[in-house]
Amino acid sequence: MTATVQTPAALLAEALRGDPGRPLVTFYDDATGERVELSVATFGNWVAKTANLLQDDLGAQPGDRVALLLPAHWQTAVWLLAAFSVGVVAVPGGDPGGADLVVSGPDTLQEALACRGERVALALRPLGGRFPQPPAGFADYAVEVPSKGDRFAPYAPVEPDAPALELPGAQGAPQVLSGAEVVARARADAADLGLARGSRVLTGLPFGDWPGLAAGLLAPLAADASVVLCRHLDQLPAERLAQRRDAERVTHVVP
Repeated sequence: MTATVQTPAALLAEALRGDPGRPLVTFYDDATGERVELSVATFGNWVAKTANLLQDDLGAQPGDRVALLLPAHWQTAVWLLAAFSVGVVAVPGGDPGGADLVVSGPDTLQEALACRGERVALALRPLGGRFPQPPAGFADYAVEVPSKGDRFAPYAPVEPDAPALELPGAQGAPQVLSGAEVVARARADAADLGLARGSRVLTGLPFGDWPGLAAGLLAPLAADASVVLCRHLDQLPAERLAQRRDAERVTHVVP
């Protein structure tokens, strides 16, 4: 990745210009047996569709805050990059009552109702399936996103110094990172982990704080590497974990 790239969306754009056919996110859910592999191109397509949904249908504006009540999941990774692409501040695990929009998994729908803005629900079913019965008060992501455009352009340029990510901070005070700060920290973490082009990171960390976000998406993206993102990894016996590491050609493990 070139040093001139200063936003997370630009990291993805550069990856798309490089080798779009290589894997970027390989997702396992060890409670259901699901495995999904997304190339850079496929991931970018999902991000573009989601960003168009966010900007056009949900009316999100740069600087709006979106609470992401979602586990570590490939669709959560998509929403993060979509928010960065639009200029919306992503708030993983944020208070929906104080957010402009909320995106919720199936286990946090009641909590998400506190948001007075737009609400989107993700069933988190295999292959991105929809809810059998749409939850009241929410748009079903799996119903809304397929028809959106495969290319995205923000109405206003997303500047590197604009706020991009809000994380829990010390003594309850939130920490807000700009896009440039997200990229810088992702690059620093990639260097600390020893990631290089072609590295494969396996992690089961949640997406509620920086270590999980870095290992599960941002550091591999910054290093031209890829991630094997595992949900419910604690349910996988050690023998099968070793087999997965071999099968997925894992080079780095972040527990």
